[in-house]
Order: sequence, then structure tokens, then C-alpha cells
Amino acid sequence: MADIKYDIVEEIGVLSENTKGWKKELNLISWNGAAPKYDLRDWAPEHEKMGKGVTLTEEEMEGLKTLLSNR
Repeated sequence: MADIKYDIVEEIGVLSENTKGWKKELNLISWNGAAPKYDLRDWAPEHEKMGKGVTLTEEEMEGLKTLLSNR
């Protein structure tokens, strides 16, 4: 499997933390040098490991905000 390179451009916030110190975070991340996307996933304490997550473009994030505000 190819190495995945990432750069956390902005740490937006932490939603939760488990007993092992992993945090569910919302960040703006550039994956493999591409334009940054919003990213929601679990991270180990020093961002050395990550869990599965979801990435959203700016337009998708705006759509999500609209959906949530209409609930």
C-alpha cells in the first residue's frame, strides 16, 4: 500500500476523547499535497496514527451545515 502523506492545515476542534487518549477531531487537512478538505476522524495523541474518517469539500461542509441547521 502506498504511503499517505497529510498536512494538518488547521486544527478546528475536538469532539470527544476516549480512555486511551484518542480524540475525534475536525481538522482541515491536505492529503497528498491536494487542496485542503474538512476531515473528521479519530487521532492518536500525537497525530502519529489515525482511524477511519470522513473528508468533506467546502461545498459538502456547507451542505452539512444546512442540513443540521434545518433539524
